[in-house]
Amino acid sequence: MTIYDTVGLAGTALILGTYALTVGGRIDARRAPALTGNFLGASLILVSLSHDFNLSAAIVESAWALIAGIGLIRAALKR
Repeated sequence: MTIYDTVGLAGTALILGTYALTVGGRIDARRAPALTGNFLGASLILVSLSHDFNLSAAIVESAWALIAGIGLIRAALKR
């Protein structure tokens, strides 16, 4: 296992953990903790894809990070 694999697995765990917390009602999907988990998770997966590229995965993770990033910006502007 390479460092890229480890980073990608960490990103996957972060996204899945965030999803589980959201579905379980522990965090709100529109608030900073959930958006941050999704943004960081997708970003870590993109780092791993820089080593072993897969176009479809890169598109999904880019969109995931972009959507979460927009949500974070909107949340910050509401403050």
